Amino acid sequence: MLPTFVTGGRWANGQKKSHSRAALSRVALGGVVGALLGGCATFSAPRYEGPVSDHFDGRKFLNLEPFPERRFRDVVRYFRTRDPGPWQKWTDAPPGPRPPERVGAGEMRVTFINHATVLLQQDGLNILTDPIWSDRAGPLSWLGTRRRRPVGIRFEDLPPIHAVVISHNHYDHLDLQTLKRLSDTFGPRVFAGLGNRRLLEAAGIKNVTDLDWWQDAPLAEGVTVTAVPARHWSGRGTRDSSATLWCGYVIRGPSGSAYFSGDTGLGRHFETIGEKFGPLRLAILPIGAFRPTWFMGPVHTSPTDAVKAHVLLRASTSVGVHFGTFRLADDGQYEPVTALKSALEASGIPADRFWALGFGEGRQVP
Repeated sequence: MLPTFVTGGRWANGQKKSHSRAALSRVALGGVVGALLGGCATFSAPRYEGPVSDHFDGRKFLNLEPFPERRFRDVVRYFRTRDPGPWQKWTDAPPGPRPPERVGAGEMRVTFINHATVLLQQDGLNILTDPIWSDRAGPLSWLGTRRRRPVGIRFEDLPPIHAVVISHNHYDHLDLQTLKRLSDTFGPRVFAGLGNRRLLEAAGIKNVTDLDWWQDAPLAEGVTVTAVPARHWSGRGTRDSSATLWCGYVIRGPSGSAYFSGDTGLGRHFETIGEKFGPLRLAILPIGAFRPTWFMGPVHTSPTDAVKAHVLLRASTSVGVHFGTFRLADDGQYEPVTALKSALEASGIPADRFWALGFGEGRQVP
């Protein structure tokens, strides 16, 4: 089982993080040294154990549309041909305004916080997607990809959080430090794909529900969350690739349907989701970490792919996320926003139907 713990350090807004003694009690010194010197096996997540299905072979989860496994020569080609766009070492910016405590009946509001983290407000509920307030996306506070700008909304300015949805267990999407802080502060319900509950509960995170693709769970009276397929993979170390389920979510209520895709490549699942739940009032789609497309395309939508997904989903309004916070691929810090604008112009879709919000910016969804 993965040794989970809360380490020291600071949050992206400068507030000091607390330490957890119980955290370190689960980590053998030899395991830590081995992980640092020999890879990330120590940080691998627990495996899901359950019946075989059309997307689980008894050991690993599978995509409905498989993509070719990367070989060593592909990795060599990737590093030999890299053409990284520009990123600032640090982009300082003031936080956005405090979001409202809730929205009224029939209203829907979305606030872009950073990376794949948005605050979705609908039907009296406040829902966070893939929350990360930490200054690094990695297994330890000092080990991992460093953020390049502050979080758009201070943690202290969040309204009461009723639910959190987690798309998959990569470090930039399942951040244990942030989730523990949310659990201790608000006690929200937490939803994740099959197999992730063990990891989360071991870190002291409560009220966790694992969901399979197409499985529903009630959020409130008349409001339901459904896990839906994505085209990606999971893993936190060298021994747990695809050992837990990745997914997106559809939240349905009196105000309509909102969809959060999580990380995903373009695939038939977008059309299926649109047929089952469309027309969607809102779709939250990734537009970053897409270059080079030959390498990233199977698992990360480009801005052009996201525009195609917007159409397949029959979304009234879409919001682009997964850019400008952590440098994860060759696209520049704001290249996804520029590329999205070009893709919308080429498709003839009005820019007011697919937003690239500023960090901390919130809007009412029409």
